[in-house]
Amino acid sequence: MSTEPPSSQNDSAEPDLAPAETAPPSPPLPKKRVAVVFVVAAVLWGIDLLTKQIAVSTLEGKQPVEFLGGLVYFQLVRNPGAAFSMATGLTWVLALVAVAVVVAIVWLSRRLRSVGWAIGLGLVLAGALGNLTDRIFRAPGPLQGHVVDMISAFAPNGQGWAIFNVADSAICVGGVLIVILSLLGKDYDGSSTKDKKKAASE
Repeated sequence: MSTEPPSSQNDSAEPDLAPAETAPPSPPLPKKRVAVVFVVAAVLWGIDLLTKQIAVSTLEGKQPVEFLGGLVYFQLVRNPGAAFSMATGLTWVLALVAVAVVVAIVWLSRRLRSVGWAIGLGLVLAGALGNLTDRIFRAPGPLQGHVVDMISAFAPNGQGWAIFNVADSAICVGGVLIVILSLLGKDYDGSSTKDKKKAASE
C-alpha cells in the first residue's frame, strides 16, 4: 500500500507578500531658501528707507541735481500713485494691494526650493514693503501717504522717464527675474516644467 508523503506546512502556506512599497518622505523645506527671501527683502527695504530719508532731508524745495553727466537727476517728488507714478488717485487701493502682495510672498516662501525665485520674491517683497511703509506712515495719513520718489532718468522732472525710487526698481528687477525663470521652465519649488512635460508624455 503506497502512501503519499505528508505535505509540509510550507507547501500549503501562502507565499509571503512583499511589504508594500511606501513613497519616500518628501524632503524638508530648505530653510536657506526662505532666509534668502527675507535677507534680500530686509537689505533692499533698508536701502529704500535710507535713500528716501536722505532725499527728504537734502532735496526738499531744491532744483533737480544732475548726476553722471545728465544720465540721472535727483529730485524730490511725492507720488500718490503706483510705481513710476502710475494710477495716481488710487492710493488706498494700492496700499491694500501691497498688503496682499506681502502676505502672498510670505506664504509662498515656505514652499521655495529655488534660489532664483527666492531672490526674485525677495526683491518684490522689498519693493512692496518700501512703498507700503510710505503709504502708512507719510502724509496725508494712513493708507493715503504719498510715496517718496527721487530718481529721474535721462532728464529732470520725469521728462525722459517716470521718476522712481529704490523700491520701484526692486519690484521691476524682481518681476523680470521671476518672468525669466518661468520662461526657462524653472518653478519656485526647484522643479522644471520641461521635465514634467517630458515625463507626462512618456
